Amino acid sequence: MRKVLVVGAGQSGLQLAVGLRAKGYDVTLMSNRTADEIRTGRVMSTQVMFDTALRHERDLGLDFWARHAPRIQGLGVSVAGPDGARAVDWLGRLKAYAQSVDQRVKMAGWLEAFVQQGGQLVVHSASVADLDYLSRTYDLVLVAAGKGELVSMFGRDAARSPYGSPQRALAVSYVHGLAPRPEHPGTEAVRCNLVPGVGELFVMPTLTTSGRADILFWEGVPGGPLDVFRGVNDPAEHLALTLDLMKAFTPWEYARAAKAELTDAGGTLAGRYAPAVRNPVGRLPGGGAVLGVADVVVTNDPITGQGANSAAKCAASYLSSILMHGDKPFDEAWMKATFDKFWFTTGKPVTQWTNAMLAPPPAHVLELIGAGGRYQEVADRFANGFDNPADFDAFFYDPQDAADYLAEVAGAGAAAEAGAAAGSGSVGASGAAAVPGSRSVPGSGAASAPAGGPAAE
Repeated sequence: MRKVLVVGAGQSGLQLAVGLRAKGYDVTLMSNRTADEIRTGRVMSTQVMFDTALRHERDLGLDFWARHAPRIQGLGVSVAGPDGARAVDWLGRLKAYAQSVDQRVKMAGWLEAFVQQGGQLVVHSASVADLDYLSRTYDLVLVAAGKGELVSMFGRDAARSPYGSPQRALAVSYVHGLAPRPEHPGTEAVRCNLVPGVGELFVMPTLTTSGRADILFWEGVPGGPLDVFRGVNDPAEHLALTLDLMKAFTPWEYARAAKAELTDAGGTLAGRYAPAVRNPVGRLPGGGAVLGVADVVVTNDPITGQGANSAAKCAASYLSSILMHGDKPFDEAWMKATFDKFWFTTGKPVTQWTNAMLAPPPAHVLELIGAGGRYQEVADRFANGFDNPADFDAFFYDPQDAADYLAEVAGAGAAAEAGAAAGSGSVGASGAAAVPGSRSVPGSGAASAPAGGPAAE
């Protein structure tokens, strides 16, 4: 029986540990906290898992909360105009539902399941020296703890890491009490509110320790009016500041928040970090090699909501590579090939999209975002890109690709309208499909460029 050490009890580490244990591997998992400590601690992230990531969890029987978490059917985008109203507002429909479960709930439950499965749990904050010693007794060491000393083993890949500093200041509040959304009261959706030159507010339905809740997530341009949470340690003050910013910059969201209250004393989080891609193989002082997993080696800003999704996809990819390798040694060449498989299928498309959304959007991206309010096809495709970011390569990055795509959509809409007119003897007012809460606006309807783009981590 092959022995594997997994360091880190987050999305990727636990998913890998459970998957390997189910296949008969002797798995040891190192976590710096017990399940109870995770469950009663502070929130760790925002997260919305889209269809592919959810399927990876279902494949391992880890979808414990599928019947209880809100089923997210859409993803909406709003852009604030200069008068405080929305210049752009639309809802894209997901092909398959997404879900969000507070990682305190999920990781605590998965950790307990791993132990029940016969896995070995070691509660200890691992150091490089620990891994140097332990690596001699394991066939493979996987590092899935994305912070602290261990990350220093994986050198930054400058060619793949254009940003050397944080691009957003992050502030999260888990709340109960938001009023139903008037635009689509019967549809659970992630809402992405873009405030030009300032930042973004994301609102996500979730399941937390106390039941259904919503996540309020500000991403602020560093040094701007949203970058005000540093040093705010009191949860009540954090929420009050969050609501004040909503009142100032997204009044349509603030209107729902009259009765908003924190889910618990640990329901806030603030911070910032620099996006980076790192070399996948870490070298230990004694000469051994370890393989980095998920955000240890590909760390993206949460503006595109890909952190937990990428972690699930990375774990699934690595699991497949390990199982296919059989009894052969897990040498450095295998480690690099295993990372490359993940990088080219998931890591690279996610990184390209996320880095693009952090930059001021060019004119063709503004046109695409605006077109979502006129054409349901565009809104839907944008929304489903959160599940398959590789699709953005076909229409998002190159101005000519975007123009060709919008011309194709407009032509299809005009043809459908002409056909309907021929059948009914009248011409409809618009070729755009009716979308709850959408507005037909010019593609560049925002007075100035949004600071970035949508996220649901």
